[in-house]
Amino acid sequence: MTRTVLCFGDSNTHGTPPMPHLDFIGRWGREERWPGVMAAALGPAWHVVEEGHPGRTTVHPDPIEGAHRNGLAVLPALLESHWPIDLVIVKLGTNDLKPRFAVNAGDIALAVGRLADAILASGAGPGGAAPAILLVAPPPILEAGCLAEMFAGGRAKSLRLAGAIRAEAERRGLPFLDAGSVIAVDPLDGIHYGRAAHAALGAALAAEVRRLWP
Repeated sequence: MTRTVLCFGDSNTHGTPPMPHLDFIGRWGREERWPGVMAAALGPAWHVVEEGHPGRTTVHPDPIEGAHRNGLAVLPALLESHWPIDLVIVKLGTNDLKPRFAVNAGDIALAVGRLADAILASGAGPGGAAPAILLVAPPPILEAGCLAEMFAGGRAKSLRLAGAIRAEAERRGLPFLDAGSVIAVDPLDGIHYGRAAHAALGAALAAEVRRLWP
C-alpha cells in the first residue's frame, strides 16, 4: 500500500532558486526540487505531497507579505485535505529569522514544537491516528545580496536554530535532521538553495525516511 508524506515548508520546499534581485520570479523544476528528488529516490511506495509556500512562517501572520503566511493557521486544513497522511516532514523557521518578527532561535524552535503538537493532535494519520513527524532544521543563512536587509541580524540566530529545534524534537521523542549538516544556502541571496543542494537534501531525506520507516 502506498504511504503519503506531506512536505510542509517554505520557499525552499516550493523550489525558489537563489534570487539575483527582489523582483525575480522563478522555480526549480519538479524533478530538481528536494521533494521531487526524494520522491524519485523513495519510489512508488511513497506518495510525496509538496506543500511549500514562499514566505511561510511557523506561527506568525506576516504584516507585510500577508496573514496567510502563518503556517500554524493553514496546517489543519492541509492535514484534512491530504488525509490519511503517514508522515509529515516539517521544515520551517527560516522566515521567522526576519527582524519584523522579533523572535530568537529558542522562540522559533518553540513555534516548530507547536506545529508538531498540532500534527500529533490532528488524527490525520491512517485510522485516525497521528501522522509520524520528522523535524528538519533549515541550514544557517547568510545576510547577502538582495535579501540581506530583509534578514538583517538573522545569521547569528540561524546558527543556534538547529540545536534548539533538536531539543524540541527530543522533548517529544521525534526524529530530527539538521539540513545544515548536508547542505548550505547559496551565497547569491543567502537564503535559497542551488540545484545541487536540492539534490543532496532530497537524497538525505529519502535515506532518513527509508531508515526510520522501512
